[in-house]
Amino acid sequence: MPTQYQGATSVEDAVAKLSKPGVRILGGGTDLLVAMESGLDPASTLVDITKVAALSTITELPGGGVRLGAAVHLDAITTHAGILERFPALALAASEVATPAIRAMGTLGGNLGQRPRCWYLRQRIPCHKNGGSGCPAIEGENQYHAVLGAGPCHAAHPSDLAVALLALDAVVVVRGSAGPRTLSIDGLFANAASDPHSEVTLAAGEMIEAVELPAASAGGTQRFTKLMQRGVWDFALVSLAAIKRADGNVRMALGGVAPTPWLVNPSVGEDVASGALDEDSADALALRALHDANPLANNGYKVQQAAALLKRAMLELSRA
Repeated sequence: MPTQYQGATSVEDAVAKLSKPGVRILGGGTDLLVAMESGLDPASTLVDITKVAALSTITELPGGGVRLGAAVHLDAITTHAGILERFPALALAASEVATPAIRAMGTLGGNLGQRPRCWYLRQRIPCHKNGGSGCPAIEGENQYHAVLGAGPCHAAHPSDLAVALLALDAVVVVRGSAGPRTLSIDGLFANAASDPHSEVTLAAGEMIEAVELPAASAGGTQRFTKLMQRGVWDFALVSLAAIKRADGNVRMALGGVAPTPWLVNPSVGEDVASGALDEDSADALALRALHDANPLANNGYKVQQAAALLKRAMLELSRA
């Protein structure tokens, strides 16, 4: 049966349409359409939300925060004056996503909700998330898989924006038939490794409505660094968002190393915030941040890359 297309006229209209089986929200479609073509997502109806103004707008919040609708395109994030000025880590993360064409089409909600790039999953090989059990990457091709927090799924989370949003302590607004609710970035991806069907904790009939950046995370010193195999236009081997807020609080998040965006232990951030670090102290803190790493046979290099990114960022933030 051909896939049906419907346009949403409002947030409420999108939620009402989403309540029916087989319906998926359509933003840019840069991942969803590929997943449908491969059989990974058996969607029967697509509901386009890109014409809903409330979902396609970046809004200044009282006090200095920002609200981004789920259908905001990634390239709009890279050029928005308020984000560039107050939340540059997010603008940097958005600028590192894929190609200019993908950034022009892809949306914030779609980037957060995309499926992992694990080849076992994408090739429909039976695994924990693909109708089977266990993870074939454990004994197979695993050079791009997770080294932290993995199991039963070992696929690394693909979103660059989620890493920056976690460091910025953003809040996700979710909408369903019962009304809106809010989740932390941690909460949105809490079951990514264990849920066999999804990486986000949305209930049936729920959609991401917006993401809100708190005023407390505005300004300060903000960095986003992404290491890629091809250098550009690729998914992260390892990435790092590092924030020293105006109040001195330090938050750091890693990407490409876990089934979720990975928040570095806050106690490490406290030590970074306490004052200028020397090389030895930064090395020790990087090792502490990665204490729980458990690499597979072919991805131990990710631990070394993460340590190098952490050390460089911690030295800089401690002196900011």
